[in-house]
Amino acid sequence: MSKPHLYAKNTWRKLREYFIELLLLLSACVAILATAGIVFILVYESSSFFVHVPLKDFLTGTEWTPLFDNPKYSILPLLSGTLVTTLVALFLAIPMGTIAAIYLSEYANSRLREIVKPLLELLAAVPTVVYGYFALLFVSPLLQKLIPTLSGFNMLSAGLVMGVMIIPY
Repeated sequence: MSKPHLYAKNTWRKLREYFIELLLLLSACVAILATAGIVFILVYESSSFFVHVPLKDFLTGTEWTPLFDNPKYSILPLLSGTLVTTLVALFLAIPMGTIAAIYLSEYANSRLREIVKPLLELLAAVPTVVYGYFALLFVSPLLQKLIPTLSGFNMLSAGLVMGVMIIPY
């Protein structure tokens, strides 16, 4: 008498597992199709750009002046700027983050830890745009007082602010 009840229970369990597997498969397919769609749209839309700008000039040129009368498009200035600001950020964030983590976990008393740890975690909640605005309006003028030849749009202030931004991570 208990066997038919057990059989029905196993059938219902297998049916639920099959439904969940099907749902997970569909989710994976949607993710793959979305990624393929993004790649397709990027390739399709950029093909008209590369009709006017040779791929060689885009990859090896040294100027990015899209708004000038004679526009030039090269990825190298953008890539080098990204690498420099990333290195500045890492040179600041790795030692400061490591020192802060070691101090908070090993040396700070519990009262100080309860105050400083949430404050550090709040840095992660600040939107990136706010950090950029802070770098442009506060850090850059401060650095220009220290280094008078530094321009308003510089990689040093961006890298320093990015370094502070990534300390919680």
